[in-house]
Amino acid sequence: MEMMDWPDPVITNEKDVLIKLESVGVCGSDIHYYTTGKIGSQVVQFPYPVGHESGGTVVKIGSKVRNVKPGDRIAIEPAISCGKCDQCLEGRPNTCRNIKFLGCPGQIEGCLSEYIVMPEANCFPIPDHMSFTEAAISEPLAIGVYAVKQSIPMKGAKIGILGFGPIGMSVMLPAKAGGADTFYITDKIDKRLKLASELGAVWTGNPYKIDVAEAINAREEKQLDVVFECCGQQDAVDNALEILKPGGRLMLIGIPEEDKLCFNMDYMRRKEITIVNIRRQIHCVQEALDLMAEGRVDVSVMATHFYNFKNAKEAFELVEGYKDGVMKAIINF
Repeated sequence: MEMMDWPDPVITNEKDVLIKLESVGVCGSDIHYYTTGKIGSQVVQFPYPVGHESGGTVVKIGSKVRNVKPGDRIAIEPAISCGKCDQCLEGRPNTCRNIKFLGCPGQIEGCLSEYIVMPEANCFPIPDHMSFTEAAISEPLAIGVYAVKQSIPMKGAKIGILGFGPIGMSVMLPAKAGGADTFYITDKIDKRLKLASELGAVWTGNPYKIDVAEAINAREEKQLDVVFECCGQQDAVDNALEILKPGGRLMLIGIPEEDKLCFNMDYMRRKEITIVNIRRQIHCVQEALDLMAEGRVDVSVMATHFYNFKNAKEAFELVEGYKDGVMKAIINF
């Protein structure tokens, strides 16, 4: 990574908004690009700014923008869908045929930049008491909100969360707000497990140190109702199938570094496990913002490290190496 001078973006569409970035969160997908140069078929060609979790201030608006004005503090939805293809018309903008996503190679340059231009529809005003850090975190939190909504009713559910990074926490917080209170959580970083316990997990375990499936099954004879796989690791998928009850649901959220994962078909078939893939989110940004604004979800513990824009590389190296118990690194401008 290096700092580069780049021409300021300009408004070219009458419904566009020029935004001054205030805070950007470092996401696991950003780290995939940083360390491997690609995610699947999406390959980075240097120079290319990544980043998609962000909050900022409106600087200028197009002539037909009505919902925001200069000076407004906003959270930014990073996915721009066309609104016209079959997927959009079926209510699936997250799988839009023509989707453009901030920081995704071949689509839109990311928000690791002082200014960006986005459509009005992607700008969500935030209340004065909400921080720009919270605005940035609304992006992963919206994914968690969506994943929970796509799973099962939360009240009384026994839940597994495998991988307690920002996405794992983004699942736990709305699930807890929805009435769930029995959480089994794994991670390979002990500081994250300590945090999970403080947030109310009934059990936590490090797969480097214990047999996760054996330990959870010993506590839950009837096994778990739903498991959220949030780390994209083969061993987590293996554990999920072992700890899910017959008729249970496996939610795949983590992004694997490999192109393929294996599933134990004996467990899947005999238990009749339902597998649901989560692709970002659908219309959950405002709900995520409302959860924070109303105090039903507290994401302050997620943001653990803060960096100035000029030190962005240090933030990426911290997250890439899982150093110092990092949960979420925030880059401020």
